[in-house]
Amino acid sequence: MMQSRTHTCGQLRLENVGETVTLSGFMENVRVVGANLAFVILRDFYGTTQIVIETEQMMNTVKPLNKESTICVTGVVRERASKNPKLPTGEIEVVPEKIEVLGRCRYNELPFEINRSREADETVRLKYRYLDLRNPAVKNNIILRCNVIAALRKAMMEHDFLEITTPILTASSPEGARDYLVPARKHPGKFYALPQAPQQFKQLLMTSGFDRYFQIAPCFRDEDARGDRSPGEFYQLDMEMAFASQDDVFTILEDVFPPIFSKYGKYNVASSAPFRRISFNDALEIYGSDKPDLRIDLVCQDMTALVAGSEFAPFAEGNTVKAIVVTGCEMTRKQIDKLCADVEVQAGQKPYWFKVEADGTFAGGIAKFVQPNNAAITQALGLTPGCFVGVSAGKKAAAQKTAGVMRKMLGAAVPGHMDKERYEFCWVVDFPMYEIGEESGELEFCHNPFSMPGGGAATLDKAIAGEIDPLTITAQQYDLVCNGVELSSGAVRNHDPEIMIKAFQLVRLGEDDVKSKFPAMYNAFCYGAPPHAGIAPGVDRMVMLLAGEESIREIIPFPMNKNAQDILMGAPSEVTQKQLDELHIAITAKED
Repeated sequence: MMQSRTHTCGQLRLENVGETVTLSGFMENVRVVGANLAFVILRDFYGTTQIVIETEQMMNTVKPLNKESTICVTGVVRERASKNPKLPTGEIEVVPEKIEVLGRCRYNELPFEINRSREADETVRLKYRYLDLRNPAVKNNIILRCNVIAALRKAMMEHDFLEITTPILTASSPEGARDYLVPARKHPGKFYALPQAPQQFKQLLMTSGFDRYFQIAPCFRDEDARGDRSPGEFYQLDMEMAFASQDDVFTILEDVFPPIFSKYGKYNVASSAPFRRISFNDALEIYGSDKPDLRIDLVCQDMTALVAGSEFAPFAEGNTVKAIVVTGCEMTRKQIDKLCADVEVQAGQKPYWFKVEADGTFAGGIAKFVQPNNAAITQALGLTPGCFVGVSAGKKAAAQKTAGVMRKMLGAAVPGHMDKERYEFCWVVDFPMYEIGEESGELEFCHNPFSMPGGGAATLDKAIAGEIDPLTITAQQYDLVCNGVELSSGAVRNHDPEIMIKAFQLVRLGEDDVKSKFPAMYNAFCYGAPPHAGIAPGVDRMVMLLAGEESIREIIPFPMNKNAQDILMGAPSEVTQKQLDELHIAITAKED
């Protein structure tokens, strides 16, 4: 305890009555009742205590002070006549003998009321983040973050992982998101990059003979913000295991995560091991998403064949048609229209619907287009009177995505189809190794280029020879998903230089390209690398889920805004010409 205080503002109880104590904290509120009678709420990190002003001298000290000034109070603890059972310290109060002003708040008006800061505009909150963090509700999210990180670190060390820090200044990566570049003063025209992840370094540690590595790793990516992703920087529980398989990685996280989620989460129920495993293709087909929320009991069913030959244009030949059957749905037409509009905004494609009447006929929405096949559709989809059927149609990927969005919204909107108060984990496995790039129109890596392809070298040889379609090759990649949020991606790594060259050959990169783009890793693997696998759950997303927050900025101490600006510190900012000259950088204005 600090020398300037004997107790915290959340510590005193009835057993302390009669003691002389010293408290320090922020003056949260002052309620003046009479000429020499006032009630001061003193707040520190640990809680609040009521201070009762009963003398002219003490009133003269307190009355000129603005709220949020910091003071030190020495006085006697007494039992409160009017107790507050909602507060831990609600049975006592302190009568001051001395009040010392430690830090005066010089503003009569605060940018927002501290205890209601979350209701303020986000820009104002970020500008005055040091005031926002005084709000116990905001502060508690940061405390939760600290406790979760400590628990993760303890659990990993108990599983014999070594915490090893990797470089922050490194080389630019030719794959992934945009790098943040740092000019090298001693090497004009050259740049370091902040790591998007410690990927190559942790694999190099495996080749160095370290068996189990982890760190709470800072990662930097120049990408846009969204609800579950902060721009600029984020943290992940980065881990790697030598002589390990996919199952070895799964076993570790299935042991580490459930106790932490049960202890620190908003909900105290979490999946137990083993987590359910779902292939990538099945996830899209059944749930319409590669990050399915398994708290929802709805599934996407294929009804393409059931509407073949329909005159409804979206059901045209070549399109995929998906259906989500919802029992007990009592939405009004207005609510249905609102839900469909929201689905279209998120999915970028219009959804459709119809209902099953008491007599088994179809009504509403696109009923007239599906009524001719009533018997077949009813049997195939298991329809009963009162069912609501959401429908998506279009190219396969688009139809799956729309169905997935509709499933998620219907699950949340219709009672009885979503168990919200739990953490439901699953592994999504067997990701495709390659895809056709949207911009290039050519074969590209779908996920992590350093993953081991399913079937190894033999599968790649067949693809190179044209015997199989590269798009059919799966990778030993996996995602950990919780409540519809992707917590992390991982993979069994491609540790064989020959297999690596073949994998890159399919995306038009030769051996020289691999050697030049990834020299350290390629050369290290040539000295005999152990098979290894790893994963990197996002700490920020994890804490966001545990806190029950919708925005990731609520659990980061000093977050950037959506435009990757630090409003509090004024970053990014201009620098002096001297600094630019030292770094051999010239800024040229863009032409209009």
